Amino acid sequence: MKVSHIPAAVSAAFDDGNLIAYAGLVPVMRLAERCGLWRLVAEKVKLPGAGNGAGAAADAKVTSIVGGMAAGADSIEDLHLLRHGAMPAVFDGIRTPSTLGTFLRAFTHGHTLQLHAVHRRFLGALAA
Repeated sequence: MKVSHIPAAVSAAFDDGNLIAYAGLVPVMRLAERCGLWRLVAEKVKLPGAGNGAGAAADAKVTSIVGGMAAGADSIEDLHLLRHGAMPAVFDGIRTPSTLGTFLRAFTHGHTLQLHAVHRRFLGALAA
């Protein structure tokens, strides 16, 4: 079997604002919500000394990062996939990649230990 078109003549674009490329995130993030990920992050992760508002809304920022990673993002720049198409219509609180990068750069070793505490409790909630 051969492709009947030359490569330059065929193109595909995912540019419809009503489509969702990563609809599989809906059940994943719903499970995270049911297991209390937002609540755990809000309780445990505190960045009081971070400038430029980097420490504000840690729960929304962490869950945006988790959602992006579940969709295949492996860098801060790749987190733009969360704002593509109709994703903002399906998910509330999505943060921009630059905001998430500022948030992550504000972390110290102590903040990573706070995230580790969230991780331990979240895994327990998943198992339950």
